[in-house]
Amino acid sequence: MIIGGILTFGAYNFLSPSTGSMAETSVSEEKKPLYWVAPMDANYKRDKPGKSPMGMDLVPVYDDGGKGPDEGPGTIRISPDVVNNLGVRTSTASYKSLHTEINTVGYVTYDEDKLIHIHPRVQGWIEKLYVKTVGDPVNKNQPLYDIYSPELVNAQEELLLALDRKNNRLISAAENRLAALQLPKSAIAKLKKTKQVQQTITFYSPQNGVVENLNIREGFFVKPGSTLMSIGDLSEVWVEGEVFERQAGQVRTGTPVTMTLDYLPGKTWKGKVDYIYPTLDAKTRTVKIRLRFKNENGDFKPNMFAQIAIHTTGDESALLIPKEALIRTGNQDRVVLALGEGSFKSVAVRVGRYDSESVEILEGLSDGENVVSSAQFLLDSESSKSSDFKRMNHDDSESDEISPSSVWVPAQIQSVMADHKMLTLIHDAIPEWGWPEMTMDFIATDSVDFSQLTEGLSLHVEITKTASGDYQVSNIHVPDESSMSEMDMTKDNKEVSNTSSATVTGTVNSLMIDHGMINISRSAIEKWNRPAATVDFITAEGASLSGVSKGMEVEFTFEIRDGNFVIVDISPLIDSGLSEGTFNKEEPTVDHSNH
Repeated sequence: MIIGGILTFGAYNFLSPSTGSMAETSVSEEKKPLYWVAPMDANYKRDKPGKSPMGMDLVPVYDDGGKGPDEGPGTIRISPDVVNNLGVRTSTASYKSLHTEINTVGYVTYDEDKLIHIHPRVQGWIEKLYVKTVGDPVNKNQPLYDIYSPELVNAQEELLLALDRKNNRLISAAENRLAALQLPKSAIAKLKKTKQVQQTITFYSPQNGVVENLNIREGFFVKPGSTLMSIGDLSEVWVEGEVFERQAGQVRTGTPVTMTLDYLPGKTWKGKVDYIYPTLDAKTRTVKIRLRFKNENGDFKPNMFAQIAIHTTGDESALLIPKEALIRTGNQDRVVLALGEGSFKSVAVRVGRYDSESVEILEGLSDGENVVSSAQFLLDSESSKSSDFKRMNHDDSESDEISPSSVWVPAQIQSVMADHKMLTLIHDAIPEWGWPEMTMDFIATDSVDFSQLTEGLSLHVEITKTASGDYQVSNIHVPDESSMSEMDMTKDNKEVSNTSSATVTGTVNSLMIDHGMINISRSAIEKWNRPAATVDFITAEGASLSGVSKGMEVEFTFEIRDGNFVIVDISPLIDSGLSEGTFNKEEPTVDHSNH
């Protein structure tokens, strides 16, 4: 019913003076203005034409007759002329596939499945080196180096002695030792044929590839454990990339990727995610992924940088709107809903994934609804002044179940920061909000008395959800010592635990009807061998406290559920004589009315 001043100003500026006068004359013949408003200040309203504090002419505001749809607080209505002059464009929310593309960088590495490290199994001296530099290509069975090792010489002599003695067991043992020392089979065969000990032994490459690193030179003394060189096979390479933590959930093994290299512009390679590493880098907050590519032409060289595009298009459809239609603030995300016939309203939404053009809406919109994608900030600024950001006609399966704005829950204090009005609580599950049992930090309201709060204290707290979506501790109830003692003794009493309920009489000390809590000085429970005590109770669903007041003598039945005393039935005690004989009236009462 109210046209925002800033919107009216937009229309006012877009109209020429002559056109504006004609439009105003035409409209005024049909309807009378409700009031006049300043173009730059929607709160400056007058009942007649005049000037604004800035010296501008006041703009008339007309009643639209309630023709446009109304979704409650925050709904604004503007004329078609204003819509056109502001350049308002709308888009339709619809279910589509979300084409998410994750762009990242990677680097080329050796295929570690085919990366071989060369180590000696004897100590000795490198007599000759057949590969001189890192990067040298080598072929399988190509000589790599000659080594002189006294240990290899002795092992050869042992074989010759075994051959002379013609002892098959010794011959087999000597041959196995030479094989364990990695003496080539050709050298063993030559030794058995010539019966001449070779002072230097040549070792050969086990595969094709290139020398990845070279740690020796001719004349070096080496021993077991030394890495002489590494040979990598470049027929296939790995490309390792990184994706941010928030994107990791969109990547799966087998997800298609496109890769480009800066040194070969215009050329692309198609592949897929081969492996996702199981750990997250704590410093960069990224997850490493691995790609495989054939390298027949030798285009890929280790340590090259690559540009990677991961295409995470899913088969499932999502409710999408243009990214420009989304208004993001520090507290919430919202859109301006186009209701039709010049009506608009800002509504809160919950967003999901993004792609280059669209954003997924999880809550707040339905398929086929229109949202404003241009000039929405002007509309939102006016609507948000009074909007509750809620939908009145939004079809939601949970619309019939309105969650409470506050709940009472048992909790234990983990830490107290009185100077900051902050509590760390370990609270029970809250089924009304779908919360599990967990530890949370809460800001307490000024009404909470911190003087009685200590670490480790068990109590009942009222948690309230604010309009901004935050949760605060708005009230507390500290059980008295007798209640706590009662609970401790009950836990250790098997007879009590095995008995589901008890019916007793008592006197009501205090009530919190809104929260279903009551403090009663009860009589003794003979079957549990429990003396009279003052205890805090909660009431079960269906157990009404109507007709019960402070100081009243009552008869009630309670059960022990999950460590709580739950009243399932309660009624005033009519026979005062009975009540006087069943419990100790001298038991001191505890007033919890201030809790």
